[in-house]
Amino acid sequence: MTNDIDKIFEQTFKASKVLQQFSDEAISDLLRSIADEVEVEKAAIIKANQKDVSKMSAADPMVDRLMLNEQRLQNIANSIRAIAKLPSPAGKLISRRKLKKGLELKKMTVPFGVVGIIYESRPNVTFDTAVLSLKSKNACVLKGSRHADETNKRSVQLIQKVLKKKNFPVNCVSLLPSDRKTLDKMYTATKYIDLIIPRGSQQLIEAVRKNSLVPVIETGAGVCHVYVHSEADLKKALKIVENAKTSRPSVCNAMDTLIVDKAMAAKFLPLLTDRFIKHKVEIYADAKSFSLLKSYPYLTKASEEDFGKEFLSLKCSIKVVNNFNEAIEHIQKYSTKHSEAIVSENKKVCEEFTTTVDAAVVYANASTRFTDGEEFGLGAEIGISTQKLHARGPFALEKLVCEKWFVTGNGHIR
Repeated sequence: MTNDIDKIFEQTFKASKVLQQFSDEAISDLLRSIADEVEVEKAAIIKANQKDVSKMSAADPMVDRLMLNEQRLQNIANSIRAIAKLPSPAGKLISRRKLKKGLELKKMTVPFGVVGIIYESRPNVTFDTAVLSLKSKNACVLKGSRHADETNKRSVQLIQKVLKKKNFPVNCVSLLPSDRKTLDKMYTATKYIDLIIPRGSQQLIEAVRKNSLVPVIETGAGVCHVYVHSEADLKKALKIVENAKTSRPSVCNAMDTLIVDKAMAAKFLPLLTDRFIKHKVEIYADAKSFSLLKSYPYLTKASEEDFGKEFLSLKCSIKVVNNFNEAIEHIQKYSTKHSEAIVSENKKVCEEFTTTVDAAVVYANASTRFTDGEEFGLGAEIGISTQKLHARGPFALEKLVCEKWFVTGNGHIR
């Protein structure tokens, strides 16, 4: 197994050098063909996916992240076509100048080379990362979860089939074994992998950060807050909070904690639970909100652990605060710096919130569910970066390059 993994690394590294020689149009044509093949092979992908889903409990909230159906596969195909239309981020001139002695300097964007992706139970990530990597002229090695193993294998087989048909090296996209031992090999593959991007739970991200010798860009877990300010419009607030929590609770941009000003709580919370009850949202309420929601059937007193928790399900915690400053303090204490929102009609308060709160994406009067590369017009994303080096927010096509200096002389010496 060890030798097999080393061979995959070496083949992908070699493929990355060949990939960089292809034209942007050839790569766009490749992506369109992958999208076509996804549509042709929908039934086969769904069949493989059902094998993975059948191994999980139907009550497990991760089933929603794992499951593929015809509509989701169609969305994947549409997304691939949208990425194919985007300009390549590689080969762009950043700056050009000539030094006094006539030495010519150019700074260009170039691919990283080989990108390693470590991800959990979301098989759509296989297509997203493979396509984004190809479009930016990067090869990739993919390490998916055992929970999505059958789906990932079938998906990469499809991609490699199209790569071969279009005369690209098939190892431009490589799938690694899903067992955890593979991670140790990736962490030390500094000769072959230029960058590792973990996408998944906080536990996964911390493990990669702690152990990898290969440079890491984190796509962080999302503990997202929505703050309903004392000057919020009730209708807007109800709509935003319901959407942020219930539209797709298993994803990282869903709301985990609702913060409500004390002046709004008695009016707002009962109206919210009228909406939450149809979704059977479980509420973990602090003392103040608990006293206002005693008749709500899915109510539990919150413990300290219920704040700063990424629920990834139809659960959320509620915190009632006395004022704006308390809300900011709570967010600063528990935020993972992913997405934070305020609902208020006071423009000055909104500006102070968005300026003060340290997160990759800050919202005023909008749901946190918009934090997404496709929604932002960037194409699909590999993940949401919560760190501050190189990329922050949706880590999409534009950030899958680095810089390189090109210097031309005429016998120049120093």
